[in-house]
Amino acid sequence: MSFLELKKVTKVYPNGTKAVQPTSLKIEKGEFMVFVGPSGCGKSTLLRMVAGLEDITTGDIKLDKKIINKIDPSERDVAMVFQNYALYPHMNVYNNLAYGLKNRGLAKDLIEKKVKAAAKLLQISDYLERKPSLLSGGQRQRVAMGRAIVRSPKIFLFDEPLSNLDAKLRIQMRLEIKKLQRKVGVTSIFVTHDQVEAMTLADRLAVINDGIIEQLGTPIEIYNNPTSVFVAGFIGSPQMNFVEGELKNKKLKTQAFEIAGIKSDFNGKVILGIRPEHLVQAYNGLIKFNVDLVEKLGSDNLVYGEIKGKKDLLCYRTPGNEKINSGSKLALNIQENKLYIFNKKTGKRII
Repeated sequence: MSFLELKKVTKVYPNGTKAVQPTSLKIEKGEFMVFVGPSGCGKSTLLRMVAGLEDITTGDIKLDKKIINKIDPSERDVAMVFQNYALYPHMNVYNNLAYGLKNRGLAKDLIEKKVKAAAKLLQISDYLERKPSLLSGGQRQRVAMGRAIVRSPKIFLFDEPLSNLDAKLRIQMRLEIKKLQRKVGVTSIFVTHDQVEAMTLADRLAVINDGIIEQLGTPIEIYNNPTSVFVAGFIGSPQMNFVEGELKNKKLKTQAFEIAGIKSDFNGKVILGIRPEHLVQAYNGLIKFNVDLVEKLGSDNLVYGEIKGKKDLLCYRTPGNEKINSGSKLALNIQENKLYIFNKKTGKRII
């Protein structure tokens, strides 16, 4: 049986806004699940419903075989790490870590043992006497995580905890969170709008759009086999290229090129998806490409431009040592079996 289970959970606000459509999800013990999607898609609402900070409209949430719908947040045995750290500014680090344990009436020596163990694990033992105002953003985030760890909860809930950190520190902290979760072994749900963060952290991803889980799977499964235009465009950096066309009698026609031998019986308007790394230069290649801009990232170049004969923008990833200049004219092919075709009307993947 799953450790955390959501059964047809919904959230509808009094004004009729449907923040979460009927959602069912099973999360195993020790799993690191990531909810990813754009702002306003319902991912944080779903997390807060698990925490008990949002009432559910319909459905059930079951944690460790027990329905927790009506249980007070303080009694659900979950620990939440927020974006804004939520530390007490007048308390030092030790007392911030110990506060929840004191409220639960734990013995002083047990509190000290738990606090020091968490501080050692998070490498903040030298800061126990400092106030939060004297800590860096990364140190404050460690304290916030430490406050969750000392409680020894059944589940960790992370609500975009890295959003306030600079780019370099975000990378460092996400690696630390992943290592920490593996070491502690606590079931965790992490909410983010950053797909790179989601891909690197998750055991499994739930890609959410308009209150619906569009796709659920491991990061590599979702990257390689997106089930919709939304998922294909959201997961991957830079995002997948899209070109509109029509599929008829196994031939895909766009305004600029044609591809024969498509293995599908579908006939109608479609969207062709091509990942930037699946394009290759070829003499007399299928796609004639005019280069507008080259972003040189060191190991890679991202080459941006337009398809000749059509104003579709395209991104093409090349090795960093390949010399391509703005104004160049290239011929590109799509790597074999590396194209994606979606039904334009429904957005669902055909092949």
